[in-house]
Amino acid sequence: MKVLLAVDGSSSALDAVKYLLQHLDWASARPEVELVTVHLPVPKLPGLGKVVGKGQIDKYYGDEGAERLAPARKLLDRAGVKHRDRVLVGPVAETIVSYAKRSGCDVILIGNRGMTAAANMLLGSVASKVLHLSAIPVLLVK
Repeated sequence: MKVLLAVDGSSSALDAVKYLLQHLDWASARPEVELVTVHLPVPKLPGLGKVVGKGQIDKYYGDEGAERLAPARKLLDRAGVKHRDRVLVGPVAETIVSYAKRSGCDVILIGNRGMTAAANMLLGSVASKVLHLSAIPVLLVK
């Protein structure tokens, strides 16, 4: 089984990691884990390329992504769960779903902040959007 574990450094994301660790015995073998965080693209502004180079932007994505992945990586490493870490850039929900499909994941595991239905309608929710976009099963952890 291959699991895409989407994290953003939040406590909800860590709840999803803990959920995975608590349920490792559900499968006959340890799952392959794709540990993923997605960063929204830096806006393209006129003249930005003269001030900030592609290398600097890539470093920014890498540094921010590493910071978001660190708490989840620490829990997975402590439990001896092998994982591949990825920092992706794009619209968050769409990028998660697309990467899960491309990498052959069997399930997407994502934390849900537990907003009310009204808050979800007003603010949106990455977890809800992933749920609606994905043909791959999605497990939301509250």
